[in-house]
Amino acid sequence: KKINKYAFSGGRTTVEEHRELGADLSVDIPYHYLFFFLHDDDELERIKKEYGEGRMLTGEVKAILIKILQDMVLDHQEKRKDVTDEVVQHFMTPRRMEVYKKDEK
Repeated sequence: KKINKYAFSGGRTTVEEHRELGADLSVDIPYHYLFFFLHDDDELERIKKEYGEGRMLTGEVKAILIKILQDMVLDHQEKRKDVTDEVVQHFMTPRRMEVYKKDEK
């Protein structure tokens, strides 16, 4: 809901204007998020071209971003279930660090 409602888009005022002029990617927040979270460079380039030329609408770009973020959060929640107090204690236990000089190894 938050992405659809609040993420500022570079889409135009009307669909007709958007189809004619394309999106302003320099101000489009969902596109900028995709730049960081979408790991497929070819897909990002396709979105950039299609959206920038007006063949893809803002809602479609936001839907792609929502799917990626939902998958990421779900994955995190699943991994978080496996964290026990013992795991936290293990990672929070101070340990001596060994420092190597550049010429040593």
